Amino acid sequence: MSLRVETDKDTGVALVTLDRPAKHNAIDLETAAELSAAWRAFRRDDTVRAAVVTGAGTRAFCTGIDRAAEVPQPSSPYSIDDPLLTIGPKANDLWKPVVAAVEGMACGGAFYLLGEAEFVIASHEATFFDPHTTYGMVSAYESVFMAQRMPPGEAARTALMGTAERMSARRAYEIGLVCELTEPGDAAQAALRAAAVMASYPTDAVQGTVRALWSATEGARNRALAHAPHLVALGNLPPGQQAELFTSGRGRGGFRLR
Repeated sequence: MSLRVETDKDTGVALVTLDRPAKHNAIDLETAAELSAAWRAFRRDDTVRAAVVTGAGTRAFCTGIDRAAEVPQPSSPYSIDDPLLTIGPKANDLWKPVVAAVEGMACGGAFYLLGEAEFVIASHEATFFDPHTTYGMVSAYESVFMAQRMPPGEAARTALMGTAERMSARRAYEIGLVCELTEPGDAAQAALRAAAVMASYPTDAVQGTVRALWSATEGARNRALAHAPHLVALGNLPPGQQAELFTSGRGRGGFRLR
């Protein structure tokens, strides 16, 4: 198992932990399936009234899809199979509140999870970046999620600067991506405290509020996501050329923290 799920019956909070610290909690196909199954299970588990999602260790919350994962694609340019599309709670019709707790790096495909959390709590040492353009890939889904959470210029800069820059936790807090900063190692506990408060309230009212908040941006998000497969099909370099850029060491020559 690459996902740990712990439920506190007293508080009504589930802690969902990506448990691949040696891989910076990158998501392989097994982890993607486990995440989807966990969110769907919470829909029918009345003892779970809120959840926290985090990553094991302090080096990374999540670094997106595991580059070793093999995801065969259909030949049609109008279709794309993306296993990360179903890793978030909203994609699995879960409207119980979810808080993301970030330690270390959160990049690329991690934004699928951050984009479907109600809010984000992060350690002072957390960083955020999107490596896609550096390696010849379109940041489509990730940019759509972050455009819902950041001012437009910040979302554009994060997507277009690739690995040359990382957004500091302080900057993420200043622009509203993160709503609380903690000492290193304390993000999950802070998130659990917040989740316990929400879980203590009447759950129908809480879930209705989550649904109302989501509906405020859902229409624009869905329209944008409808374009994503075509943009990826048109703009991504062939996998072999992407691999060459990864193995060449491109993007590993240092970065600016802002």
